[in-house]
Order: sequence, then C-alpha cells, then structure tokens
Amino acid sequence: MEAVFQNLPGITKITSGFAGGTTANPTYDQVCTGRTGHAEVLQITYDPAKVSYNQLLDLFWRAHDPTTLNRQGADSGTQYRSIILTATPEQATQAEASKKKATAQFPDPIVTEIKPLVAFYPAENYHQNYYNENKDKNPYCQVVIAPKLKKLGLPQ
Repeated sequence: MEAVFQNLPGITKITSGFAGGTTANPTYDQVCTGRTGHAEVLQITYDPAKVSYNQLLDLFWRAHDPTTLNRQGADSGTQYRSIILTATPEQATQAEASKKKATAQFPDPIVTEIKPLVAFYPAENYHQNYYNENKDKNPYCQVVIAPKLKKLGLPQ
C-alpha cells in the first residue's frame, strides 16, 4: 500500500509500520506470528491543502479488498487485516461514512476495522520505501504491486 500513496500529491511522508495490537515495539517477525495483535499499516502525513482525508480514504478502498478477513491477495494472517486507525473523532466519523459509501462498490460485506490509533511502531528500515527499493529485484513487486499501481493509474 505504501507505493499506492507515495506519489499522491500532498503526501509529505509515509512510514510503514505496525499498529492495532498490544505488543510494544514489535518486530516484523513478531507481528508475523499473529500473537502481537498488530496489523501492517502506514502512517501517512499529508498536506490537507493538497489532498483531503476523504481522498485518502477513497484511494484506500480502491487499492485493496476490504471484504476478505485477515487476507490481502496471497498474504494471510491477522497482520494483513484491513484496518483504518484514526487520530481524531472527526477522522473516525469520516472513515465510518466512507466505509458506508464504499459498501456499494463491493458484492461482499466490508470487514475493515475502524478504531482509534493507540500507538504506531515504525517497521524496520528494509520495509521503508519497499517498492521503490525493490521493484526491479523482487518478484512480489513485479507481480503484485506494479499491476496494482497500473490498475489504479498510478506511477510505476
């Protein structure tokens, strides 16, 4: 998902990481066990004069399948669940309204969780800017991420 948001005008910073669970400062290996309760997430900093929170939400719904529980494509486990973690009550209200609106786009019920962000933990350095650092050498980038970017009409 990092590559999906990276080139969007108004995005000033993206950090890949973990949130939504109970273990403090988890590693990727710990998150992958499913015992930390964390999901793999992005922390997105943006300029609201250039892109709105609702625009970010719209792209979120288009960029993944929010109807599969604990799965995104071939990746499965609780760390791959669809989740929106909100920073303010206003964001929570907007996210819920966006979810309701998005239901018309999918034949199956949306299972995306929406809850307040308690803590965010940055992932290890090798997870940051992953697509751009690995697009020519990692088959996952070529087979999964690049086609997604193309489908969304985003730079590859």
